[in-house]
Amino acid sequence: MQRGWEHARQDPDRLAPVAAPAPLDIRTRTPAGRWVITAAVLGSGVAFLDGTVVNAALPAIADDLDADLAGIQWVLSSYLLTLGSLVVVGGSLGDRRGRKRMFMFGLVGFGITSLLCGLAPTIELLIGARMIQGAAAALLVPGSLAIVSASFHPDDRGRAIGAWSGLAGVSTALGPFVGGWLIDAVSWRLVFLINIPLIAAALWVTYRHVPESRDETAEGAPDVLGGVLLAAGLAGVVFALIEGPSQGWSLLTVTAAVLGAAALAAFLAVELRKPYPMVPMGVFRSSQFSGANLATLAVYAALSALLFLLVVHLQEDLGYSALEAGSAFLPATAVMLLFSPQSGAVAQRIGPRIPMTVGPFVLAAGTLLLTRVTPGAGYLRDVLPGVLVVGVGLTITVAPLTTAVLAAVEDAHAGMASAINNAVARIAGLLAVAVIPVAAGLSGEGLSWNDGWTRALTITAVVAAAGGVVSWLTIRRGEPVHNIVHPSPFMACQDPCVAESASPERAA
Repeated sequence: MQRGWEHARQDPDRLAPVAAPAPLDIRTRTPAGRWVITAAVLGSGVAFLDGTVVNAALPAIADDLDADLAGIQWVLSSYLLTLGSLVVVGGSLGDRRGRKRMFMFGLVGFGITSLLCGLAPTIELLIGARMIQGAAAALLVPGSLAIVSASFHPDDRGRAIGAWSGLAGVSTALGPFVGGWLIDAVSWRLVFLINIPLIAAALWVTYRHVPESRDETAEGAPDVLGGVLLAAGLAGVVFALIEGPSQGWSLLTVTAAVLGAAALAAFLAVELRKPYPMVPMGVFRSSQFSGANLATLAVYAALSALLFLLVVHLQEDLGYSALEAGSAFLPATAVMLLFSPQSGAVAQRIGPRIPMTVGPFVLAAGTLLLTRVTPGAGYLRDVLPGVLVVGVGLTITVAPLTTAVLAAVEDAHAGMASAINNAVARIAGLLAVAVIPVAAGLSGEGLSWNDGWTRALTITAVVAAAGGVVSWLTIRRGEPVHNIVHPSPFMACQDPCVAESASPERAA
């Protein structure tokens, strides 16, 4: 994520945004431009892919490695844990050490860990490899967009970002379909091993055709301590939530919960005191920024839980093949790809508040429709209607949500705002996969979820609807909000997200 802010040293009482260095002047319709977009799409595509395609492989992994519900929860959660915790640190490293360099480090790490995942003989080794894979993805996800943003001429930057977003979306949409076919035709291990030739191609293109760039205005060292504390805190809490119900609330699980909570408290204390924090807490004084991120937490928690539950339920309880289960959600993805641009245009015209209020309720309605998916249900009659309504709800919500997040800060802080929102979305998925199955009373002994299916989806629908309530209460319509934030009480003018001073004249 490009970091486009700096402390204003001339006036110790005020922090003001400073423009980042001018980007390189590559044009989109040139061979150089096409190579840069290709590298970014290949790199980010494998990271996005592994966040979704693994869902279809979970029943096969459970059978092959003798894993229970807690085991397959960890296969997803370990990846999301390190990715969500370190994505902001990854973007910061790229800004300071070179975006191309960090992107290539991420590709190499992702390739090695993909090989380890594909060859893992036990569920424990697979979980460990997935955790390291998430750390590598934390370099790829922000690095790919930062490379695109920094490489292109300002007149072509929007077109380049649109091409990157669209192609990455297509790769993500095709992932469950391709993954399901690989699982049925050969083995779940190919879901990971297929990454290796893609990464090799991305490395070659990046090395040969992507220019190096960095943010020369970035100050201070990356906040690695903040990232480590956040990862440790989330790991402790999620460990307790996953292992407690299945293994019992032993001394180990209780200790993990306590240590996790302590690490999260230490994370907040560190972020408030550091001059260059990973997450500038002052920005959350904006009710719109806080509200948009709470809505993100609810919507992406509901989406992650729904995908996790639906794909496993279709295979284990309705007898779908991995290919059929992986393809079941494709209509929703198609709706998003076709109509998200129009949704974004509507949000620009009327403001994000109404779409962000209506969309999560439509998502909740689609989720409740899917409670009809019980043994004997047909795809066209029972699955497809709910999937399409879910797709409509996401289409209404996602583009306006991004608009609301970026509108809550000045343009110079857009990279920071996007990075925080990305991390919130990943952490939402992590918490949802850990908490909702437990809250629904799903058994840890097997993956047959007939008894808890309706409860699980009802809880998921309530979570989605909460995103709509939060949006109505916190999102405003009108011009972008240039957030006014008071510095931390612990250190004067420490927060790089402060756009204006706290004086009454500036507040007006």
